[in-house]
Amino acid sequence: MRTAFHTLAVAAAVAGAFAAPALAADWKPTRPVEFVVTAGPGGGTDQFARVVQATVQKHKLMPVPIIVTNKGGGAGSEAMVYLQSSQGDANKLVFSTNLAYLMPMITKVGYKIETMAPVAIMAADEFLLWSNAESPYKDAKGFIDAARAKAGAIKMGGAQSKDTDHILTRQIEMATGVQMTYVPFKSGGEVAAQLSGGHVDANLNNPSENVSHWRAGKVQPLCVFTKERLKIAGKVHGDKGFADVPTCKESGIAIDTFNMPRTVWAAGGLTPEQVKYYENVMAQVREKPEFKEWLARGLQTEMFLTGAKLKDYIAADAAKNKAQFAKDDWLVKD
Repeated sequence: MRTAFHTLAVAAAVAGAFAAPALAADWKPTRPVEFVVTAGPGGGTDQFARVVQATVQKHKLMPVPIIVTNKGGGAGSEAMVYLQSSQGDANKLVFSTNLAYLMPMITKVGYKIETMAPVAIMAADEFLLWSNAESPYKDAKGFIDAARAKAGAIKMGGAQSKDTDHILTRQIEMATGVQMTYVPFKSGGEVAAQLSGGHVDANLNNPSENVSHWRAGKVQPLCVFTKERLKIAGKVHGDKGFADVPTCKESGIAIDTFNMPRTVWAAGGLTPEQVKYYENVMAQVREKPEFKEWLARGLQTEMFLTGAKLKDYIAADAAKNKAQFAKDDWLVKD
């Protein structure tokens, strides 16, 4: 009898060992989930979060409502501090860019990215070098030659100091040996308007921020920071479209690629099953027509990373940028 009882106990324990992961893998949120945006309403990151929200709700990919809130203070650090204060809370996600893990290197932000759980990269904004259509710079080589000859007189417009545009400006300077004057503004939209009006000589906007000004014949793309030419079909102005824009490397600027990934973060302290749940939701979102239409409308590149590949990408991108920040003396002092 004792032997039979022991056998049953062992069998029950084995069955329980296999059942536990299955139950954990079935985790789902049971109360509303908050999508926190590291920017104000209407911008690219806000649109990113809201298209994910709309797609999830339309296709019933989560069993609870989703609330979108904007916490754009401190260049997005307000949202990350909020997430850090929510350790273990599986009902909050933050929508950001690579600035989520770059900002702590260059300014005191009040959070440690190591306390967060990266969920996914969902897309990437590509960057082009643009000039005013009336300027004498008709290609990247002519622009760089002018910047070299004028030694600091060329004005490069960008969105905020030490932001993505500023980082790329410094990469161009280091790759070509030229010196430019970086002029920060509040947003990519404002930078586009400044270039369109001829108040700066160039900018480094992504396609969606400058396309309307190109369509109006006010600005022109000189090159794109991708390994291959963009595969965006159609003409924008005259007989030219994005597919006609040469890469910056083939134009003489030795930078293979530069883009801005759209990132999603969860709080630290979540179980692996909770993080996996949100990874699976984002994997479903990216396959839906609404998300694909958003990518096409924003002229963004499809890029999807989760798990180990995501962590490897973040580590490599952070290391590369940290080396650049060290050269520029941008690293925050303890």
